[in-house]
Order: sequence, then C-alpha cells, then structure tokens
Amino acid sequence: MKQLHKLSTTTHHRRDEESPTILTAHQPYSPKAQKHPYSRSLPRSLSYLLTEQRLLFIIVGILIGSTFFILQPTLSRLAPPDPDRRRPSSSSYVPTSVSYWNRESVSSPYRSWGGSGRVPAGVGRKRSRIVVTGGAGFVGSHLVDKLLRRGDDVIVIDNFFTGRKENVMHHFGDPRFELVRHDVVEPILLEVDQIYHLACPASPVHYKYNPVKTIISLMDYKTNVMGTLNMLGLAKRIGAKFLLTSTSEVYGDPLEHPQKETYWGHVNPIGVRSCYDEGKRTAETLTMDYHRGAGVEVRIARIFNTYGPRMCLDDGRVVSNFVAQAIRKQPLTVYGDGQQTRSFQYVADLVDGLMALMEGEHVGPFNLGNPGEFTMLELAEVVKETIDSSATIEFKPNTADDPHKRKPDISKAKELLNWEPKVPLRDGLPLMVADFRNRILNEDEGKGNK
Repeated sequence: MKQLHKLSTTTHHRRDEESPTILTAHQPYSPKAQKHPYSRSLPRSLSYLLTEQRLLFIIVGILIGSTFFILQPTLSRLAPPDPDRRRPSSSSYVPTSVSYWNRESVSSPYRSWGGSGRVPAGVGRKRSRIVVTGGAGFVGSHLVDKLLRRGDDVIVIDNFFTGRKENVMHHFGDPRFELVRHDVVEPILLEVDQIYHLACPASPVHYKYNPVKTIISLMDYKTNVMGTLNMLGLAKRIGAKFLLTSTSEVYGDPLEHPQKETYWGHVNPIGVRSCYDEGKRTAETLTMDYHRGAGVEVRIARIFNTYGPRMCLDDGRVVSNFVAQAIRKQPLTVYGDGQQTRSFQYVADLVDGLMALMEGEHVGPFNLGNPGEFTMLELAEVVKETIDSSATIEFKPNTADDPHKRKPDISKAKELLNWEPKVPLRDGLPLMVADFRNRILNEDEGKGNK
C-alpha cells in the first residue's frame, strides 16, 4: 500500500508539472516576450551592443565627435585661403561707445593676431582699474582723460583743496569713471591695478597757505598713517603698481646744472618752501623703502615746471601768473632781476611721460621736463607776444629760497622710457591762454552779477 501511495503521489506531481497553467480571473494574461528584431537581421555581437551596451555606444560617439572638433581648426589652417573673403568694414566692429576702445586706434581697429586672422585692436590689452589721487587737479585731470581714452576704468580721489570738480565733470555719466571725495591722509580701501599718486598742494600759494597739511599729507607719524604711506600700504595689500609724482624741488637751489637724477640736491630744511621740498623728498624715501622692504612695484617721477589748460588762475606759478595778469591788463610781476631760469613742459607731454613710466620696467626716479631753458624775462616776452604786446613788466623783491637755475637732464628718460617732450612753449602757450581767457571772462561776469 505504501508503494502504491508513493507511486500515485509522484504521478500526480508530474501531471501538475506537465499540465498547462489554468488562468484565474485575478491573474492577467502575460504573453511570451518576443525576441528583439535586430537579433534576426544583425550579427549577434552587434545586436548585443545595440541592445545591452547602449552606454558604451554613446561614449564611442562622443569620442568620435570630440576628435572632429579638435582637428577642425588644424584642418582649416591647412586649407587654401579664400580669395573672395574680405575683411569686414571697420564700422561694423567699432562699438557705439568708442571710449571702451583705444580711441587713438579706432581709425584702424584691427591688428594681426598670431599670424592668422584679425581681431579688434582693443581686445589685445587687458583693461586696467586705476586710481588717481588728486585726479581733479591740473595734471591729474589730464591724466584721467588719457586713461579713459585708452579704455581703462578710473577712480579719482580728491578732497578739492586745490582740485576742481569742473576739471572732470565732463566724465560724469561714464560708467568707467568714479569720483570719490576723500582726503588721502585718511585710509581708503579699494581694489585696483595701478595707483597714480598725485595728491598734494603743488603751488607756492597753496602749500605756504597750509604748510603743516602739505607736509603731513606726505609724511608718516607714529600715531597716523597718512598720504603717501596710505597709498603705499594700499598698494602693498592689493598688489597694485604705485607711481609717485615727485618734483624738481627735491633738488632745491641746485649746485649742479642741468640736474641729473643722481644729484642729491641742495635744500634748506627750515625754509618757507621746505614743507613741500622736504615732504616730497620724504615721500621718495617711503616709496623706495616699500619697494625694497615690502616688494611693492613702484615708479618715481620728478616733475619739472608744467603748464597748460586747467591750471589754477592764481596759484603763484610763474606761467599762470603772467598769463592771468596779461589777460586782466595788469603788469607782469617779475621777482628779483628776472635772470633766474626755468624749463616749461606742456601738460600733454607730462601725461605721456607718466604713463610711459608706469607701463615701463624701471623704478626711477626719472626727470620729466622740457630741457628748453628760459629766463623769467624771456618768458614774460613770450607771454606778451602771445596775449598783449603792450603789457608792462613790474619788478618785485625775490622770494626766499627761490632756485636760481632749473633745467632737467632727461637723457635717462629718453633712453629707458623712449620719452621726450614734443610741444614747444610757443605752441602750447596759446592753448593755455584760450582756457584762461574763457575762465577769467566768466569770473568777471560772475563778479558783475553780485
């Protein structure tokens, strides 16, 4: 019986395995999966690649495409040039705001680039962010004009002690120009590439009016960080290039003529001019100490007498004095016997020299001036010829510590900066006269209305 029961059980299980599955109402019908159509028409390995290795197929496609794009520039250079291909007209590549580009090269806005093709001229040079202290002053405002024309971003810092807002107001609205009313004796935080440090009262009337402020704007005290030291500290923190505008006054009443940069000077440290003379000498010392001790990249310019539009009308400098007096029909005031000599450079020449120094590789100091030498009487005669031949000359006692001779030796600037002044006095003076005449006329009209 046991064997019969075991046999019947085994037979029953076999029947269950061999019998088709009976569908119930709760089990959905699932047809048998069909084979992929590629498997019938393609080789088995390719069918497997397409059906099971899609990711590998995508990667291979990306590699093939990348190879094409890498080789395409090389193939285009090897292709013969198209004779019908013409350079597009310059008008289609000059932007509406020409000031973004170097305006001096807008007439020819293309230059070669790596031997193939052309690009707009302004693309090659990185636009710099530059701060100009004293940028609303006479020289500073002309420097700002040139930097903006070149395409740089410019921040002007000025406390308007001697500067005038009118000197830079034609840049208001330019997105690359900023004006900050600030005194450099107080610290300021900026992010710039270059610092042109021009801030300091430079005329006798101004620095004698406030000699203490003049000298502390250039010197360091234990309890305060002022003027030049502030700007040098800023240059050190942000890695900016720093240019100090020093002066020919560091030579004092020179015993060497003409003056070379190697001459140490002959300065009275307790005279009425010493606040300016010694202040600038100290500024040069600080600049070189930061260069040697802190690795700041610095430049030093020693500026000789400069004239041009936007000078202060009554700043005590000889050129502005003579021009203003001649326009106002006043006698030209000559101090002493009039035989003391000066050299006079036009402001545009000085700006070119400052920018050449900043962009060059040499620290300096460099004399920037016009070696053409005039006595005060000769200058008075040139002013008379230009403005009013009937003007008279009035002699007064000379001022204390007035240098007898002043003439730069600019051979170093010629050799290392490829710079020398180009505008002679008789060409530059009429440009200054036109500006002075317009301002004096407006000044007189304003007085008449009061």
